[in-house]
Amino acid sequence: MFELNTIKKQTESYKPTQNACKLCSPLGASIAYKGFQGCVPLIHGSQGCATYIRRYLISHYKEPIDIASSNFTEDATIFGGDENFKTAVLNIFNSYNPQIIGIASTCLSETIGDDVNLFLHHFLAENKEIDCDFVVASTPSYQGTHIDGFHEAVSAVVKKFAKQGYTQNHINLFPGFVSTEDLRTLKEITSDFGIDSILLPDYSESLDNPVWNTYHRIPAGGTKQADIEKSGSARASIEFGTILNRGSLSGRVKNQSLSGTGAQYLMNKMDVPLISLPMPIGIMQTDAFFEELEKITGKKSPEKYEKQRGRLVDAYVDAHKYVFGKKAVLYGEEDFVVGMAAFLDEIGIELALVASGGESGILETEVKKYCPENRDKVVVREGFDFENIKEWCKESSPDILIGHSKGYYIARELNIPMVRVGFPIHDRIGGQRIKHLGYSGTQELFDTIVNTLIEYKQNTSPVGYKYM
Repeated sequence: MFELNTIKKQTESYKPTQNACKLCSPLGASIAYKGFQGCVPLIHGSQGCATYIRRYLISHYKEPIDIASSNFTEDATIFGGDENFKTAVLNIFNSYNPQIIGIASTCLSETIGDDVNLFLHHFLAENKEIDCDFVVASTPSYQGTHIDGFHEAVSAVVKKFAKQGYTQNHINLFPGFVSTEDLRTLKEITSDFGIDSILLPDYSESLDNPVWNTYHRIPAGGTKQADIEKSGSARASIEFGTILNRGSLSGRVKNQSLSGTGAQYLMNKMDVPLISLPMPIGIMQTDAFFEELEKITGKKSPEKYEKQRGRLVDAYVDAHKYVFGKKAVLYGEEDFVVGMAAFLDEIGIELALVASGGESGILETEVKKYCPENRDKVVVREGFDFENIKEWCKESSPDILIGHSKGYYIARELNIPMVRVGFPIHDRIGGQRIKHLGYSGTQELFDTIVNTLIEYKQNTSPVGYKYM
C-alpha cells in the first residue's frame, strides 16, 4: 500500500514537457563542430537524429549542412554500434577527406553503453591509412540541452589540440552560441583594438557562406587547427556566459562550479588567464567587455566605438517613453536570456517572466544579479516549456514577447507583439544574421523593440496616427 501511495504522489507531481524550450545536445555539438576548419560532424546513433539536426539547422541558417550518421538499425541497438561506427567513419573519410571528424553521441548509443573511444581505438589500429583527427563529445539528450552539447564539443576540441607554450600576443574568445553576424562583429572589434583573436568556435563563414559556383562538401571557414593549438599560449581567454555548461550533462551536479568549458580547461591546465563576462548586450555589459580589452591591450577604445555608444545613449533618451514600464516575457538559452534581461532592465522594460528550458539551478541568481532595476519584480523560471510560457502570458498579459520563433504561436494566439532573437528563427529570412552583441548589436535590438511596440500601438489604435 505504501508503494502504491508513493507512486501515486510521484505521478501527480510529474508534469510532462509540452513543446520544450530547448533542443537536443547533439544539435548543439554539431553547430560547434561546424566552427572548426575541415570538421565533419558525425552523430553516433539513429539516422533520425542526424536528419532532424540537419533539417533544423538548414531552416535557420539557410545553407546546405551535412551531418553524418552511424545509422543505427535494430541489430546495432541490441548488439552495439561498433560496425556502424566504423562504416560511417570510412564513408566520411572517403567522401569528404576531412581534417577532423567530430563525433557526438546520442541518447540511444549512450543508453546501450557504446564506448566510442574504444571503437575509435580499434578502428585506427585496423585502418592506419586514415589521415585525419577525431574528437569525441558525450552528448546524450536525456542530460542537458543543446547549449550543454555546444560547450561539450568546444571543450573536447580544445582539450584535443591546445598546446601550452610561451605567451603570445593574442587572445582567445569563447563567445558561446551566438549568431554568425555576432561572430563577425567580435572579430571586427578585436581587430580595431589591434590584437589578434582566436574564436572558439568560428562558424561565421561555414554556416553563412557567400554564393558558390560549385557545391562545397565542406564549406570554407572555421577556426584553424593551428590556431586551436595556439589557444594554450594566449595572453588571456574571454568567455561570454556565467552559466555555461553547469547543467546535468555527463553527470554534472547542479549548482556546482565545474571546470567543464574549453576556457576553464586552458586556465586550469595551461595557465591562460580567464575573464568571464555576461554576453555583451546593452551598454553596461558592452562597457565591461571593452574595459577588459582596454586592460589587455593597453589601448583606449577606438573613437568608432565611442561614437556608437554615444548614438546608443541618445537613442535610449529619444525612445525611453515608448519602452519604460512595458512588461516583457523573455525566453531562450540561459546565458542568452541573462544578457538580454540585463539589456531590457537597462532600458526600463519590466521583466514579467524570464524563462528557459535549461536547468542549471542558478538562472534566477544570475538574472537578478544583472537586473538591478527589476531584481525584486522579475520572475525567473527554468525547466519551462512553451505551454508553461503560454499559460503565464494568459495570466500576466505582457506587452511584448521576446525570443526565438518557436514561441510565435503564443504571440499569434494571444495577440502579443513579438521580437525574434536568438536561435532558432525558422519563419524569417536572415535569422542567422541578427546582431545582438556590442553597441551596434544593442542599437539594432533597441530600435527593433521600440518600433515593434510603436507598430502594435498604431495597429490597435481606433483612429490611427502618422506622427509619434
